[in-house]
Amino acid sequence: MLTSIRKLPLFDKISRLFKTAKSQSQRWIVLDVETSGLNLHSDRLLAIAAVAVEVSSDFRRISIIIGDSYEAVLKQDLPSHKDNILIHHIGAQAQSDGRPPVEVLEEFRQWVGNCPLMAFHADFDEGMINKAYSLFGLKPLQNEWLDIEPLAKITDVNPNLRSLDDWLGYFEIECAERHQAAADTFATAQLLMRLWPYLTKEANSWASLR
Repeated sequence: MLTSIRKLPLFDKISRLFKTAKSQSQRWIVLDVETSGLNLHSDRLLAIAAVAVEVSSDFRRISIIIGDSYEAVLKQDLPSHKDNILIHHIGAQAQSDGRPPVEVLEEFRQWVGNCPLMAFHADFDEGMINKAYSLFGLKPLQNEWLDIEPLAKITDVNPNLRSLDDWLGYFEIECAERHQAAADTFATAQLLMRLWPYLTKEANSWASLR
């Protein structure tokens, strides 16, 4: 009986519509990095964390895909300074035990695919990640990037908010451990979700957000 129902034209039409709607949803990536410092020229990439978000086909809804995430520490020949370790808590042993950088970077490239990338103060994240690719003789990522910080500002939610901590506090978003890449990434993705109703008043596509 079930087989015969599935052959009905109406069922096939509904099924096709559902598959089309599903396929039109978009996968974006929210990410954060930990580094040996804030100097794009002299400091090193220590860790990457990222989580995928799904944007609905009508651009009205966004959801965090918890099971679609990435996290890795890159092996360091020399650990970062003690003061730096106190910020992100990636200790000297953890840095020494990290995974081979080339392996991490190529795996990350494969995981993100051609999806758009987002971060709070994205210029720094993009710069540090692509510097690492170049340092190890790899082709930099070609993905489009978008900075969440100016997006937050244009919502006019509160013109006095500037830092990520300001925004998380305003929306009462709890970050499990600040300056820990995975925790910061998830908190940033939650912030994007809270900003989404304001952003979609003015934008209806990735291009219009940019």
